[in-house]
Amino acid sequence: MSRISQPDPELTHRLSRRGMLGVAAGATAAALVGAAADPAGAAPATGSVSAPAGRGRPVLPPGRLGIQLYSLRDKVSTLGFAPVFAELEKYGYDEVEFAGYTQGSAGPITLAQLKRLARNHGLNPIGSHVGYYSDDPNAYTFAQNLTKVLDDAQALGLKHIGTASGPFRYGSTVDAWKRAAEEFNTYGAAARARGMKFYQHNHSEEFSFATDNPKVRLYDVLLAETDPDLVFLEMDIFWAYSGQFRFSKRPDGTAAPFEPLDYVLKQPHRYPLFHVKDGVSDPADTYGYRMTDVGDGDIDYQRFISAVTRLRGERFAHHWQAEHDQPTESFTFARRSSAYLHSLREKC
Repeated sequence: MSRISQPDPELTHRLSRRGMLGVAAGATAAALVGAAADPAGAAPATGSVSAPAGRGRPVLPPGRLGIQLYSLRDKVSTLGFAPVFAELEKYGYDEVEFAGYTQGSAGPITLAQLKRLARNHGLNPIGSHVGYYSDDPNAYTFAQNLTKVLDDAQALGLKHIGTASGPFRYGSTVDAWKRAAEEFNTYGAAARARGMKFYQHNHSEEFSFATDNPKVRLYDVLLAETDPDLVFLEMDIFWAYSGQFRFSKRPDGTAAPFEPLDYVLKQPHRYPLFHVKDGVSDPADTYGYRMTDVGDGDIDYQRFISAVTRLRGERFAHHWQAEHDQPTESFTFARRSSAYLHSLREKC
């Protein structure tokens, strides 16, 4: 059941906009999107946005909506975690993903206090982003301080611990990514020994091509060279579609189309976490999209989430984290994004 106490007053207008628009996700991307292997026969993609409202069951599984706290970093630094968690509870969030464990003017907080505070507001700490590596030997990263990173994650009761850093530590060649994949396997084994899953969060560059073999997509190297039982993925859906826009052609100009959702449908067990981030299609933008609040953009989340949750045994196997890198007003973003995602219904 949703824990939203009040409906969003702007939601009806937003749903109407989504129902009326048939916005293609950029001319280049739209031409290259292939039909996904949706077991119910739909073809999830970014274009041809249809009305999200319906009479079926909620698209979003109960208890599975989270938020990446990076989106609320301004509020955490000025107000502290307690007021932020209180707002998220009101907005109907179930989970939080950390981007650091410290707060600003509200004073110091221990991990035990942070864990208890989240739980007191009905929020399950589901994961955290930590750096991959640093030149500083004392840095709080997987490469430099793996034991400390895992100790802290365990103290918070996290089931997932990961990085938003790309596997570019040794460069952009196939062998460089194989080397990074070996390190990820090491982190994954250490995390599994403590009952956690190690994961990597993508940006668009992961979908680029190897500099020494432009026929090879680097993301495919990561998938192939990491142990599927040790290394998991958090697909940032916005950045994946940005990657589709940017890298649907090889450096020599030959076509290399891909559909982000296909990666998930082929190996759903590897994607326990998602970042639900929206964007307005803009082919003039370097990244193909301008980031916006969830529900205000052109990424069809009814189709995407439905395609994953309709897979046999997968409805409750994933966690959906709302995010915006630079929201105009972070509480407003959190409230409106939750209301929109909770409003989505399966098509009858």
